[in-house]
Amino acid sequence: MKDHILEVEDLHVSFHTQNGVVNAVRGVNFTLNKGETLAIVGESGSGKSVTAKAIMRLLPKQNARITSGKINYENHDLLDMPIRKVQQIRGSQISMVFQDPMTALNPTMKIGKQIIEGLKKHQNLTNQQARIKAIEMLKLVGIPNAEERLDSYPHQYSGGMRQRVVIAMALACNPKILIADEPTTALDVTIQAQILELMKALQKKTGASIIIITHDLGVVANMADRVAVMYAGEIVEMGTVEEIFYTPQHPYTMGLLQSMPKLHEDRTKPLIPIPGSPPDLASLGAGCPFAPRCPYTMKVCHYFAPGTSEGTNGHSVACWLQDERTPKELQPVGIGGTY
Repeated sequence: MKDHILEVEDLHVSFHTQNGVVNAVRGVNFTLNKGETLAIVGESGSGKSVTAKAIMRLLPKQNARITSGKINYENHDLLDMPIRKVQQIRGSQISMVFQDPMTALNPTMKIGKQIIEGLKKHQNLTNQQARIKAIEMLKLVGIPNAEERLDSYPHQYSGGMRQRVVIAMALACNPKILIADEPTTALDVTIQAQILELMKALQKKTGASIIIITHDLGVVANMADRVAVMYAGEIVEMGTVEEIFYTPQHPYTMGLLQSMPKLHEDRTKPLIPIPGSPPDLASLGAGCPFAPRCPYTMKVCHYFAPGTSEGTNGHSVACWLQDERTPKELQPVGIGGTY
């Protein structure tokens, strides 16, 4: 049995808006093992970032509600903890790297002061000890002239260097879990590769578990051990990287893969986009939410939501095509075979 450090059970998150209640996360379940990298992928609006912010207890208080579920960290439910206790864990044991480093960093404070504050709060270091540790962290993430750059402001760093600083801040207190929300989206391809290699190297050194949230399947292939594919607030498929890339079971996963360019294929071959748009989560009807866009839809898909079918090695899929009650003759060619 795997050694779980985090367990998310039946998580439901809703937002109260002028257009009604938006059910952004609907019954999400997954586990994170020690030292593992789990990728959560899907289109914008699928609930990836909301799930991450629920784990961190960073959802906006004015309109977000966690209506049910558990988030067990080392056998303690984060949702039942007083916020003061969560604040002690946040940053010291579970850290987060946000998509845009300029919004994660205070533009009016020097980089060094921002790192030092967290170290003093969570590790009870003196100002001098925290400064030495901050310099070590900047060196660790590849910031040249770390002692001098400690006294620079965020705008004096390039985009890639700012992201390195954010990673240094997140790892400064040796967290057991690092959540990276689209950490390379705003960066060019070369810097993106450097940041991903840096995260892998730091994980190997510290043994941290990583949840990486992305819509980029190239990032998934380079980073992840397991993959959770999200659509309309649900996990529709979960498996190892090899299972997701080579034997995808859900039509949505197949659609994502078909819309991704591949180096070994003819560049003139057109990509196949997924038709339509994700559903409005404020007015979801019955049935499978992917049914209006699915090339394999059946009548049952429009009236009843599929359950989750468990395959070998924990490979799970929520699709009527994989339900044991669906006649095998209805299963289209390509489902369950090598992609």
